Parts: sequence; structure tokens; C-alpha cells
Amino acid sequence: MNERRPTADDREPTIDAEGETGSTRAAVGTPPPGPRGRPVIDSTLGFARDPLAFLSSIREYGDVAHYEAFGREFVVISDPGLVETVLVARDDEFWRGEFEHEFSEVLDVEGLFFAEGERWRNQRLLLQNAFTLARIQSYADDMVDETVRLVEDWSDGEVVDVREAMSTLTLRALTRSLFDLECVEPRSSEPNRGSHPRPFGGDRADCVQRWVQAMGAYSDSEFFGIRAVLPTWLPSRAEREYRRATADVEALIEEMVAERRRSDAAGDDLLSLLATGEYPDGSRPTAEEITDQLQLFLLAGHETTATALTYACWLLAAADVEDVRSRLEQEVTTVCGDRDPTFADLPDLAVTEAVGREAMRLYPPLPFLQREPHETTTLAGYRIGPATTVQLNMYGIHRDERWWSEPDAFRPDRWLSNDEDGRSVVADRDDRPEYAYFPFGGGSRHCIGMRFAMTELQLSLATMVRRVDLERVTESIDPTPRVSLDPGPVEMRVRRR
Repeated sequence: MNERRPTADDREPTIDAEGETGSTRAAVGTPPPGPRGRPVIDSTLGFARDPLAFLSSIREYGDVAHYEAFGREFVVISDPGLVETVLVARDDEFWRGEFEHEFSEVLDVEGLFFAEGERWRNQRLLLQNAFTLARIQSYADDMVDETVRLVEDWSDGEVVDVREAMSTLTLRALTRSLFDLECVEPRSSEPNRGSHPRPFGGDRADCVQRWVQAMGAYSDSEFFGIRAVLPTWLPSRAEREYRRATADVEALIEEMVAERRRSDAAGDDLLSLLATGEYPDGSRPTAEEITDQLQLFLLAGHETTATALTYACWLLAAADVEDVRSRLEQEVTTVCGDRDPTFADLPDLAVTEAVGREAMRLYPPLPFLQREPHETTTLAGYRIGPATTVQLNMYGIHRDERWWSEPDAFRPDRWLSNDEDGRSVVADRDDRPEYAYFPFGGGSRHCIGMRFAMTELQLSLATMVRRVDLERVTESIDPTPRVSLDPGPVEMRVRRR
């Protein structure tokens, strides 16, 4: 299943061009500075205890800093200009790296996120047809309908775990839009034997959510917890539970693909594209590739958006942002009146978009990206070897006072300006580097679902604002990198409007 590590070409090592924003250049070939870890374990425990605090603290060594953990070398990049160098200007010098390759191998998940080279290009060309502007417009009503369905089931005064609720919402929206499956309870436990696909009811949704939860627990212990420094042959309950959950979700995917093929559907949703589509060279995805892709999109297609929605709801409920809530409510009332939002409303929902952007600035669903050079190269004059994992410190850059005033404060206004008619519009500041904000990555490998995710984030927030207020019950959260930046349980009390 797993692709071999890409080989480097015969390029000479590249030296950085002058003018990299915010970087202090060192003599060519100098290794980056960084903390001295403990004997044998290096910085493993420091990172494992609190990855976000560790990545924040390492910025004291500069925009290019080195540390060792988990038996490997890391270089942390905390400068937007250097991030752009890695992801865009010199992206051909880097690949996703052995760390993520091993991550996908241990989890037994590949797909577009982990593929490299020609295989990645073929997959991207096939799958991007499910994410055109016209297709995303067609998904909008499903996103709104599923938000209404979720919120209408809440009672006034009820306490809900918003993290769990947003996961349910985004999984339902994904299966209706990208898989063209209805999200209702099956009327019978009998297997579907007709030509019509069985709805994506509670049993199927539960299967996916158990898998995601098991993956989070397993990856947390295997890569970022104490098991990272223990022998791999030691038994692990988290691994056993994850393997069982993976077998269940693979069986579910095989069932969905078989149903779609029996139905002879000629749709252009993601499930149909994989079940019946072809690569540019005329070949068709193998059964293994289809399973990989659908697993990946079941995971990333709902987990990251659910995370962003959770943080947005929690941030909006803070006592000191009443003015933000008032502006958001006024915008939704002005734009939508007594109806729910539509795709056509998105350009006018500027405050709503700004809330989503600010939530992802403070709590990016994937707080760092990782790359590895094919061969020895330099960044800001520092030497980086081919076995070094380069961590692009998204969380640290998003909270860097050089690019953001009051960087730890929730201030959606930082994304807004007024047009010539005095209306609020979303606008990036010209004095801020482009890669001071990159929650969807960048370059040729930017997130294929970026437009899908932002559309869902805006429409779901606006739909909820029309119906409910949410009050904090959970007063503090503890974000932890797992499958995404997991806030843990986030209990909030519903107040119906």
C-alpha cells in the first residue's frame, strides 16, 4: 500500500536568495541553534507534554531552530517568508518526509494527503472535479439543511458537547455532498440488496466517528506520547482498538463503493468519481486506492471543519466579545432576514467569514506542517540535511506579534475593512506577509477542500446564529494536536432565539 520514499534528482544544493523576510542570515553551512535536550531522549518529553508550548518557546532561538526528539532531527521554521520558500518558491526541493511517511504507514492511511510525485498529480487531477465552484455551490443547501437539523434538535437550556455536535454536523454534510448519500436512520437492519444506496444512518456515522476517535488516541500515544520512546513490540490497547475500527470503516467503504457501482449512477460527486472515474492516462483507481482516498476524505473532510466550528462557537461565547456577537447577529439578520443563508449570500457575510478566519488563526486545525529536503540544502543560510523534518510552525506564526497586534486576542475586526459604500468586506492587510496565515497550507499542495471548508464554516455559523446563542459551560480548553488540534470536550448551554 505504501509508496517508497521519493528519490532526489541530481541538483546541487541550493543557497538561499537574499531578502528572505524576517530571517537572520548565518554563515552558509551553519547548523541552526536550538535547545539542548536530555541525554538519550533529547527534547522528546518536552514536546510530548505540550507540543504547542514547546513550539512557542523554541522561537526564542530564532526563525530557524533545531531540536531532536523521537529519535530524529527537527528544524522549526517560524517565519512567513521561509514558509513560502518551502511551500512555493522551492517546493521541488522538499517532500512530505519520512516522519509523515511513517505516520501514514503506522495508521495505514494514504490517499492524496500522503501521495508523492506523479501518483499525487494523477489523484489531484481526478479528485479536483469534486471541488469546482459549481460543485461547491451545489453542496451549499446540504450544509445548511444539516445545520438546521442539528440545531432544531437542541432544547432551550440544554447542555451540549459542541465538539461532538460539530463532528456529527460536518460528517452528515460531507456524506450528503461529497458522497451523495442521505443522512437518515435506516428503516431496517437488513443489508441493502436493491439498486439504491443505503442511507448514511447512525450506524455508519458511528462507525466513522469511532474510527476518528481511535485514530486520535493511537496517533497521540504512538507519535506524540510516551510510547514514542518505547519499543514498538510492546502491546498497546490504543493500537488494538484502532485496528478494529479501521477494519470496520474499510468494510463500510467497500459497501458504499459496491452500492454506487450497482446503482449505475453517473454523478460527479467524490464517491462516484472514485467508483467510476479514470485517471488522465485512462487507468482507473484500484480498490486499494479508492479505499485510501475515501478514508482520507471521511477523516479530513469533516474533522478539520468540525474543529474550526467548535473553536469559533467557543470564542464567540467569551464575555468580552459581546460587540462581535452583536455585529455577527446584525449581519445575518440584514443579509438573510427570516430565511436561512444561501451560497449567493457568502460575499455579504463578511463578519461571519472574519469570525471563521480568526478562529483558525488562533487555533489552526493542523497547527504545523512538515516537509523534508530531498538532499542537503540551506534555509536562511542554515544547513538542513535530507533526514531532517522541517516543521512549518503555523501555530507560532499565527500568534507572532510581528504580524498580529494583540496576537492572542480574538479580534475578527483585524480581517475587515469598509468598501466605498461603507459595508464590511474581508481584506488582507498589505503590510502582512502572505504566509503569516496559512491554515490550508500553500503552494501546489494547498488543501483541495479549502473552498468547501470555508463555505461550510460560513453557512453553518450563519445558520446557527439565526436560531441559538451558546453560553460557555466549559470555561477553559486544552488544545492538543491529535488528528487535528483537539480542544477536548467543549460543553455549552443552548439558548434558543
